[in-house]
Amino acid sequence: MQGQEYQPRTIEDRLREEYENILPDMRKVVDELETEVNHCLLPLKRTLADHEQVVVTSRIKACERAIDALERRQEGNVFDYDRAGEYSLLHLRDLAGVRVLVFPRHRIEEVKLALQSRFPDWEDDPIRDEENGKKILAHKFYGHCEASAQVCAEYQIVPMLLGLFWQVEHDTIYKPTSPELLAIARSPEMANRTSAVIIALEQFAAEFDLKVHEQRTRVGNE
Repeated sequence: MQGQEYQPRTIEDRLREEYENILPDMRKVVDELETEVNHCLLPLKRTLADHEQVVVTSRIKACERAIDALERRQEGNVFDYDRAGEYSLLHLRDLAGVRVLVFPRHRIEEVKLALQSRFPDWEDDPIRDEENGKKILAHKFYGHCEASAQVCAEYQIVPMLLGLFWQVEHDTIYKPTSPELLAIARSPEMANRTSAVIIALEQFAAEFDLKVHEQRTRVGNE
């Protein structure tokens, strides 16, 4: 309109439009992956004791979180407007995902082997401890489902206690949504507390596994 200043479309605007265009594929991918994972784990679930759990959850990355994630991958954590046409949310490998929460932790290897047999070509990219890079906290795999050749998906296999903590920690510490939370999240004190919680959860899980094994051995010898 005459007298109205033209506002060029931003990179974020173009990415929001792309998100809406690929959202149907993202939904198809997460539906297929969740169904495949549940079907693959059904034989294992039938063998679980009363106290054991294997829980499958799914999610699609929200639009603004996807844009933020893509921006954080750029040099200086900002988009370069000279390269505006090069950015695509399809470069993200976790637009659609499934998480398998496992308790107790000795069942994790069984879950991992079952899913690897179903998705043998998916890329292994474990989640490692920030302080000890050799220590694997959880397993993560990337690949494509038949539902879409363009949307990459991931599945994670996570100790249940750690996974439930991450659900809380994700928005408050790992990816806070406000400047106030960001300042708290970056404090050395909270980093130390977060590390202590992870260690405590691992120790609890390890001790529980040990006690279950001891009890089963004792009963078997009676």
